[in-house]
Amino acid sequence: MRIGIVTLFPELFEPFLRLSFVGKAITQGRVEVVLEQLREHGLGVHKSVDDTPYGGGSGMVMRVDCVTAAIERVQAQSSVPLHRILLTPQGRPFRQPVARELAAHAGLLLVCGRYEGFDERTRQFVDDEVSLGDFVMTGGEVAAMAVIEACVRLLPGVLGNSASVAEESFSESLEGMLEYPQYTRPAEFRGLEVPEVLKGGDHAKVAAWRRQQALERTHARRPELVPAPERDTRRR
Repeated sequence: MRIGIVTLFPELFEPFLRLSFVGKAITQGRVEVVLEQLREHGLGVHKSVDDTPYGGGSGMVMRVDCVTAAIERVQAQSSVPLHRILLTPQGRPFRQPVARELAAHAGLLLVCGRYEGFDERTRQFVDDEVSLGDFVMTGGEVAAMAVIEACVRLLPGVLGNSASVAEESFSESLEGMLEYPQYTRPAEFRGLEVPEVLKGGDHAKVAAWRRQQALERTHARRPELVPAPERDTRRR
């Protein structure tokens, strides 16, 4: 996978791209990341990439000409088509199915906003908009890192154990529910014990326990994620 990032602060990505499994995926050649400094496409002596909004108002707006120039340079240097994404609070919520969808692309281009956001016309030059949630940050760099990490871990061979992504919160095997509780040694800690069913060796009972725990946890914490048949059963 090839990932392009348009940003005013490429230095924020340097430690992130060196460490953990993302750095390992880059070293192994499974992922290639290109950082495009938006300031290089700025105008005037100060390489300005923003301007005051038409109609008045507070703050500054990122210029469509500067942002589009950066997007087009990154795409021109790529050997694969890039799915171009604005990182903005107005985008569609970034959830696990979206991560799986994006991970299937040969390439992604993540555009990090700043200031009061993008000139509206910028949306004509991208394919998608993604939001981490109903809150606002000062820039899209943290959101870009979240998208990269969520997508790269889904690529074949990136994680040492492929089963790690097969049965986790929001996975298809759990029908989109939250993951069941996990335990490891010690078997007892300050009066808190590992459930006996997990120590008994009966895989069928363990599987049944885990599904029931996933269902109960999801119903308590994220009831909107409970599968429809289960919700209907609980109403009766």
